[in-house]
Amino acid sequence: MTKFEYDLYKEYNKKNNTTVNTGMKFCDVLLIVFVVLKLCKVINWSWWWVLSPFWIPLILAAVLYLIVWIAKCIIRSKK
Repeated sequence: MTKFEYDLYKEYNKKNNTTVNTGMKFCDVLLIVFVVLKLCKVINWSWWWVLSPFWIPLILAAVLYLIVWIAKCIIRSKK
């Protein structure tokens, strides 16, 4: 994408009240760092821990979703 196209895309998103996310998240960077360190044999961790920046946020999101779902069920049953 050229700078001109990027500027047009950014301007379009401003008009439609949307955001442009062009960066990587912290967990993405951490995952890449851990994988590179594991492949270069700098760290001797299990692959479970190397890939943890990927699966830990997924588990946390699932637990949060479950808590919200349970809370909604409790609120509905009290009505």
